[in-house]
Amino acid sequence: MGILSPEHLVPLALLLGIATLLCAAARRAPGRWVDVVAATIALAIVIAELSWQPYVLANHAWSVEASLPVQLCDVGGFVAAAALLWRQILLVEVAYFWGLGGTLQALLTPDLKDHFPSFPYLQFYVTHDLVILAALFLVIGLGSQPRPGSVRRIFLLTLAFAVLVGLIDLATGGNYMYLRQVPAGGSLLSLMGPWPWYIGSGAVLTLLVLAVLDAPFRRSFPTRLWRHDAGRGT
Repeated sequence: MGILSPEHLVPLALLLGIATLLCAAARRAPGRWVDVVAATIALAIVIAELSWQPYVLANHAWSVEASLPVQLCDVGGFVAAAALLWRQILLVEVAYFWGLGGTLQALLTPDLKDHFPSFPYLQFYVTHDLVILAALFLVIGLGSQPRPGSVRRIFLLTLAFAVLVGLIDLATGGNYMYLRQVPAGGSLLSLMGPWPWYIGSGAVLTLLVLAVLDAPFRRSFPTRLWRHDAGRGT
């Protein structure tokens, strides 16, 4: 599947349109409907994430090297669902930074050979779109701001998660988080040198991306412009 093909651009356009409508509506007319939408998105994320396991099992394609739900996007999806339901600020921070810093990059440069309307194609775009939608809805629609110090906190958490996934790669022979080689179809990692140097370059880029994503919240806007439910989930 080619980048910038209709199969790639249509899901991006749907994400942009739905996120814009939901976030604008939540800011202008908050109410109990917001909680219903948040719970619906959370449920959809969990169902979409879990649907992959029966699919690969039914197709006799499950393997410990490739089928464990330990990619950053997978774990980020479950965290985003939890953040939508409970609005705890650390969950929101992880959902925001992992969603826009990691899942969005995967959506922009998909490592996907399947085409519409195959299940792998639909599962990939539904899960990735929903995770990013959750991040935008939480931060823009509901106004839940990352706290000061969130860049350092999420960066260290991401490094710890990468170490854990690296150990899983060693134990299984897998390539989760692309810690052993870059995606075959290419990605930003392909521009960062050979293994293992691209891992260090990726860590530096991660820190930069986190700082960029955090920058809008370090401006001196009154909190009331960002939150309509001040105090919830803190």
